[in-house]
Amino acid sequence: MVVVIVICSLLLAAVVVALVTAPLRASPPAGEGPGGRAAAGQGPAVERRRAELEAAREAKYREIRDAELDYRTGKLSPADYGAIDDQLRGEALTILDDLESLGDEAAGDAPREA
Repeated sequence: MVVVIVICSLLLAAVVVALVTAPLRASPPAGEGPGGRAAAGQGPAVERRRAELEAAREAKYREIRDAELDYRTGKLSPADYGAIDDQLRGEALTILDDLESLGDEAAGDAPREA
């Protein structure tokens, strides 16, 4: 009797895991890229470049947060923090501009000049 209960419990657990992870395992519908966004005529190169820029943006944000933490904990002097922060934020703005121009090009617009 105990064996039957254990087997039923394992089967139930497997079904629950399968149902919970189904959305994670499902491939995006046709015409949609990573993250569920429609490709709207964008080629794989544009989507790959967008993914690279988004990863670079997140990495840069992480670097900015790390520098802020280092400053707050006393690992960086105010002068060092100011220089590092200015550099990192400038690099982040460049990445954001590249992402924006990629979106403009994908929409068929010419890249905007700032």
